Amino acid sequence: MAGITSKIRTTLEMIKWEHSIFALPFALTAMLLAAHGLPGWSTVLWIVVAMVSARSAAMAFNRWADAELDAKNPRTSNRAIPAGLLSRQFVLGFTCAAIVIFLVAAGELNRLTLEFSPAVLVVLLGYSCLKRFTHWSHIGLGLALGLAPTAAWIAVRGSLDPRILVLTGAVTLWAGGFDVLYACQDYEHDRAAGLHSLPQATSITAAFWAARFMHLAMLALLVWFGRLFSFGLAGWLGIAAVALLLAYEHSLVSPGDLRRLNAAFFTMNGVIAMVFLCFVTADLWLRR
Repeated sequence: MAGITSKIRTTLEMIKWEHSIFALPFALTAMLLAAHGLPGWSTVLWIVVAMVSARSAAMAFNRWADAELDAKNPRTSNRAIPAGLLSRQFVLGFTCAAIVIFLVAAGELNRLTLEFSPAVLVVLLGYSCLKRFTHWSHIGLGLALGLAPTAAWIAVRGSLDPRILVLTGAVTLWAGGFDVLYACQDYEHDRAAGLHSLPQATSITAAFWAARFMHLAMLALLVWFGRLFSFGLAGWLGIAAVALLLAYEHSLVSPGDLRRLNAAFFTMNGVIAMVFLCFVTADLWLRR
C-alpha cells in the first residue's frame, strides 16, 4: 500500500496537477459566458474532467518525450523518469489512460466537442516536440492553454462563436509570455544541447522584452474581449486587476536576477487566472 501511495504521489508531482489552475479558470469563464450563468452540473463536471485529463496527458507525454533531455539538464535531472522514480513505460501508459478519459469526457459533452478533441490532442502533445526545431515553441505552449476557453464554449453551446477566439488569443499570449520568462533559466543548457527557445535564439534581455510585449498584447485582447461581451464595471475591474498583477509579476524578476522566477511563474499566474474568473463571474451575476 505504501508503494502505491508513493507512486500516486510521484505521478501527481510529475504532472503538476495543481497547475491546472492556469487554464481551468479561463475555461470556466468561457463556460459561464456561453451559458449566461451556470450550465447544468453534468456539463460542469465533464468540462473539469476533460480539462484535467487533457492537461495530465500533455504533461505526462512531455515528461516521457523529454526524459533523455531532462536527464542532461541539472535543473530537471531529478524529475521522475531521469531519477528512476517512474519508468517510461508507466508514464506512457498513464498518458494513454488520460487520453482515453479526455475522449470519454468530450463525447459526454456533445458531438462537436468530440470532433474537436483530436485537434486539441495534436496541439497538447505536439508542443513537446516544438523546441527541437523552432524558437517559437512558447506559442505552442500558449496555444495548448489558450484552446481551453474555446473548447469550453463549444462544450456548452455545441457551436463556435468567433468572439471566444479573442480570449483564446489572450490566453495564448499570456501563457506564451510567461513560458518565455521560464525558459530564461535554461539559457546556457539549451545552447549547449542545441534546443530552441526565444532566449537561446536572442538573449535573456531580448526575451524579457518579448514577454513584456506579449503580455501587453494579451491585455489589449482582454479589452477587446470585454467590449465584445459588454462587460460591466466588475468585468473591467477584473481586466485592470490582471494588468496590475502582470506588472507585479514582471517586477519580481529581471534579466540579471531570476531568483524569484518560480514565484512569478507559478504563484502569480495562478492568481491572475483566478482573479479574472472571479471578476467575470461577479460581472455576470450583477448584470443578471
